[in-house]
Amino acid sequence: MTKFWSHFVSKLDPYIPGEQPQKEIRLKLNTNENPFPPSPLVLDEITNFGIDKINLYPDPESNELCEEIAKYHHLSKDQVFVGNGSDEILAFIFYGLFKNKKNLFFPNITYSFYPVYAKLFDIDFKTIPLDDNFEINLSDYHHSNSAVIFPNPNAPTSIPLSLKSIENFVALNESSIIVIDEAYVDFGTESAVTLINNFPNILVTRSMSKSRSLAGLRVGYAVGSSELIDGLKRVKNSFNSYPVDRIAQKASIASFKDDKYFKEKCKQIIEIRENFSTNLKNLGFQVFQSGGNFIFTRPPSKNNAEDLYVALKNSGILVRFFKEPKIISSYLRITIGTSEQMDLLLSELKKLIDQ
Repeated sequence: MTKFWSHFVSKLDPYIPGEQPQKEIRLKLNTNENPFPPSPLVLDEITNFGIDKINLYPDPESNELCEEIAKYHHLSKDQVFVGNGSDEILAFIFYGLFKNKKNLFFPNITYSFYPVYAKLFDIDFKTIPLDDNFEINLSDYHHSNSAVIFPNPNAPTSIPLSLKSIENFVALNESSIIVIDEAYVDFGTESAVTLINNFPNILVTRSMSKSRSLAGLRVGYAVGSSELIDGLKRVKNSFNSYPVDRIAQKASIASFKDDKYFKEKCKQIIEIRENFSTNLKNLGFQVFQSGGNFIFTRPPSKNNAEDLYVALKNSGILVRFFKEPKIISSYLRITIGTSEQMDLLLSELKKLIDQ
């Protein structure tokens, strides 16, 4: 602890993102980035963006982008909130919607930013264990006047929940705030956005980083009742009035206008994922059902996950290994890349497990 820190800083346990290599590597499959470029419309928008506009602040409310998102999801503009990546939006949710709730629940194995935000904002929380199959059992989260957050599909396990199970859960917990984090939903998981007009207590967060290939621009959004959205706006405008820059707003709008490209690339990644999963199973790996652009897998019994992770890294290939919590230290999380990239990884894995 340095003498210049405030007292609470020494108690923080910050989020640790996936490794971003500082030198050339062969393959990067550790942070769930999209292997394909964004839509040509996005690239045109960025290329043709006038440099004379950089000296001007962006629209603080991202009105044009909010209108485009609302149209895409058949909602009204006052049901949409845009932020600097979905992580920033999650921070606003924790502080603006969860802080005064008596109970906050989320899975014990899930997106590791949740406990970080809870501790940062001094929010009491309880983690709910996944079941024996590493799945979220929503019946374990029933509690009046509470707050619940979970990803769908869950991360890092990749396992999705059905829309019906979420709808049943929400219907039984209408006095609780329920946040569904849909960062990976576009890769084959049912979205809860269709429930918003029936349930004013749910909020759905989305990322433009994964399925829309805009990780470098940092754009995310939330959709929900106008009451919840207004709460997020109040927090945002008490922190940073201009979170989303001009180029990011324009590029995001262009992405929504090219729905054909978006759906084609999502379909392609799903097909590559399923093919790669089958090939891994043939090598003796355990592979969980995935609703995202990544898989969660356990190597054959004679192989140690951490050893495989290190061996792959030494060969210039990055995948994700979680030493903690211990319960998932026998598994690897692997981002789905192009067919050629997955073939390269598969070839390397065959060499390693045959040793």
